[in-house]
Amino acid sequence: MPRGDGRLSHDLDPQRPGPQDACGVFGVWAPGEEVANLTYFGLYALQHRGQEAAGMAVSDGSGVVVYKDLGLVAQVFDEPTLASLRGHLAIGHARYSTTGASNWENAQPTIRSTTSGTTIALAHNGNLVNTAELEKEVAERGLIADGSTNDTSLVTMLLAGRPDLSVEAAALEVLPQLRGAFSFVFMDESTLYAARDAHGVRPLVLGRLERGWVVASETAALDIVGASVVREVEPGELIAIDENGLRSTRFAAPEPKGCLFEYVYIARPDATIAGRNVHAARVQIGRQLAKEHPVEADLVIPVPESGTPAAIGYAEASGITYGAGLMKNPYVGRTFIQPSQTLRQLGIRLKLNPLRENVRGKRLVVVDDSIVRGNTQRAIVRMLREAGALEVHVRISSPPVSWPCFYGIDFATRAELLANGLDNDGIRRSIGADTLGYVSLPGLIAATEQPKTRLCRACFDGEYPIELPAGNLIGKHVLEGVGRRVANSTPEAPHTNGSSVATPGGVTANRP
Repeated sequence: MPRGDGRLSHDLDPQRPGPQDACGVFGVWAPGEEVANLTYFGLYALQHRGQEAAGMAVSDGSGVVVYKDLGLVAQVFDEPTLASLRGHLAIGHARYSTTGASNWENAQPTIRSTTSGTTIALAHNGNLVNTAELEKEVAERGLIADGSTNDTSLVTMLLAGRPDLSVEAAALEVLPQLRGAFSFVFMDESTLYAARDAHGVRPLVLGRLERGWVVASETAALDIVGASVVREVEPGELIAIDENGLRSTRFAAPEPKGCLFEYVYIARPDATIAGRNVHAARVQIGRQLAKEHPVEADLVIPVPESGTPAAIGYAEASGITYGAGLMKNPYVGRTFIQPSQTLRQLGIRLKLNPLRENVRGKRLVVVDDSIVRGNTQRAIVRMLREAGALEVHVRISSPPVSWPCFYGIDFATRAELLANGLDNDGIRRSIGADTLGYVSLPGLIAATEQPKTRLCRACFDGEYPIELPAGNLIGKHVLEGVGRRVANSTPEAPHTNGSSVATPGGVTANRP
C-alpha cells in the first residue's frame, strides 16, 4: 500500500517546500504499562514536527525490536502491530529529514548491536554539523554501515563501536565529540537514555508517570499520555533511567541557545518551552506587531493554523475585529497522492479557500508566521483579492528569514530566501500586498520572555552559535556526496515496512 509522506501538509509542490519542521522524539520507561501504545500516542502528539516517517523501538529486557516506515504515525502503526510490540521500555520518532534523503533506510529509530551482544536504538531531533568528521571516524574504526545516510546512524554506530564500554560510558565518550543540535532518546535492552546538546537548541522535556518516566520533544506529548512535567532535560545533560531509578550526568558545560523559531512556528501552541507557554508568546507577538505596524482595516484574519494566535493578539491590540477569512482543509496532509501539474496550478486552494462573504469589500490584515520563498503568501493575497477584498495588509509574526538553519529546520537555501535578495518594499511587491510588516527581532525576543543571549536567532540575524564547518561539508545530503560511502559494499535494506532486529557486528536485518 502506498504511504503518505506528509509533504502536502506544508506546500503543494514537493519540489518547492517551505520551512519543514524539526523531528519529534519520545521515550518511555514504564514496567507494567503498554509502552508501545504510550509511544504511539506520544508520537501522535508530535506529528506536527515531522510527517515523512515514523517508528519505534521496544524492549522486553531480552531484545530490542524496531518497527518503522515512511508515512504518518497513524499510517505506519495499527492495533495488531502495536499489540506485537511488548515490553517495558520504548522510544519513538516522527521524522522530517534534515540529514539524508527521505527513504526507509533513513527512518528512525536506528538500531545496532555490539559484538558483546548489547543492542542500541536511537532517535534524534536536530542536526549535526560535523557529520563528515563522524563518517571518517566510523570508517577508521572499520564499522559497517547499514545503507542509511544520516547523522543519527553515525552516532548509533559510534555508540555501538565501543563494546568494551557500557552504553552509558560510551555515550559519555561520544556525545562530547558531536557538534550541532541534538536532542536524543536512546535505549538498550534495559535502560532509557536522553541527552541534549550543550546549547539546548532543540527542546526536550522529562515527565513522570505513576509507574515510570517519559521524555519527549514537547510537553504536549507528556500531557497526552498522562505524565506530569518534571523539568527540561538540561543542555549538556545525559539522563539514564532503569530499575534503579533516574541518574543524571553532565557531558558538557551548558551554553543555552534555544531555537527562537520554535516559538514562532514549530512547537504546538499548547507546549511550554523554558517556562513560557507558546500560545501566550504568539499572542504577545501579535500585540507587538500591531504596535510596530498599525494600519486602518476592517478585519484581522489568520493564515490557519500557525497564524491564529498572533492574529488574535493583533486584533486585541489594534481594536480591529478578529474573524475567519480562510478555511483550511485538515485532510490535505494525509493523502499519498501527489498533485498533478493541473492541480498545482490551482495553487494554495487545495489547502486553503477564502470565506468570500467575510472578505468581500473588506480591508484585511492577514497574519502569518513567516515568509520564506513567498509562494504561499503570494497565492493567498491573489486569492483574497479575487474573493473581493479591497485591501490586503500582510503582517508576519517573525522577522525576515534571511539565513538557512543548520540545526534541524530545513529552510530553503540562502539563494532561495526571498528576504535575502529583496528589501521590505521589494518583498511587498513580490507577494502583491498593499502593505507588509514584520515583527522586529527585539519584539519577538521580548515575547518569549527569554534573554537574547539564551536564544539561537541565526535564521534571522546570521549569528550561528555553533561553529559551522569550512567549505561545503554541510547540508542535508552531505553523507550522500562526501567521499566514498562506507556502505558501498553493503547491500541496501529492502524498501518495505517492517521491524528490524540488530545482528552481531551491527548490521541490521529486516523482519517482515
